[in-house]
Amino acid sequence: MDLHLNGKVAMVSGAAQGLGYAVARELAAEGCKVSISDLNEAAVRAAAENLASETKAGVIGVAADIRSAEALENWHRETMRAFGGVDLLYPNAGGPPPGDAHAFDDAAWQNTFELLLLSVVRMVRLAVPVMAERGGGSIVIPTSSSIKQPIPNLGLSNVMRGSVAALSKTLANELASKKIRVNQIVPGRIATERIEQLDNAASKRLGIPVEEQRRRQLAAIPFGRYGDPAELARAAVFLFSDAASYITGATLQVDGGMIRSVV
Repeated sequence: MDLHLNGKVAMVSGAAQGLGYAVARELAAEGCKVSISDLNEAAVRAAAENLASETKAGVIGVAADIRSAEALENWHRETMRAFGGVDLLYPNAGGPPPGDAHAFDDAAWQNTFELLLLSVVRMVRLAVPVMAERGGGSIVIPTSSSIKQPIPNLGLSNVMRGSVAALSKTLANELASKKIRVNQIVPGRIATERIEQLDNAASKRLGIPVEEQRRRQLAAIPFGRYGDPAELARAAVFLFSDAASYITGATLQVDGGMIRSVV
């Protein structure tokens, strides 16, 4: 199947490692020009070099704190300078610290709002005019299984990811007339450093070995394993592609059957 992504310009944030890197890699492998960002300048530049070497695609890496409007504007400018436009957007961010919702102060809530929700609003606001001028585009917004069922000890993430899910559906309705599709992708437990950190935190909180914590998590997944980042990335690339040309406002779960909800 020809996904018709060759030559498209993609922006992927939080892409120095983990799921962001995996999505950027799959897009580059499909022939996209890819602009990635991350907080650490050395890490994002190394990631860009690795992606370009692996895929032979045009890749740039720009250091950006996605909580900063100025940093996002600079990343957008650098992308336009390098590639002349934007067709695809994956507004990815790392997760906030674990803990109960009532235990965090105002600063923690504000930081999480800027990290997970306002960053997406700002990235979309920058990308949409360019996509519209180019005849359309595709936005895939990563959220979390917590939009279906709150995750214990992830109060900040549970609340903000739910807001991002509402934003995704709202944008899908607003941007359809501009031929811009907006979908959200919901990872289950994908084997990344973030999941390793959460498993370690849960094992300490529950007073059990980390191996026991992982065993409990695996028991809740019908497939009996954590996902591979490439499995999530390939699903995201499908949503970006013309193969999904009549899909917008949708939620795609990549979770090995973990989420128990009917809808």
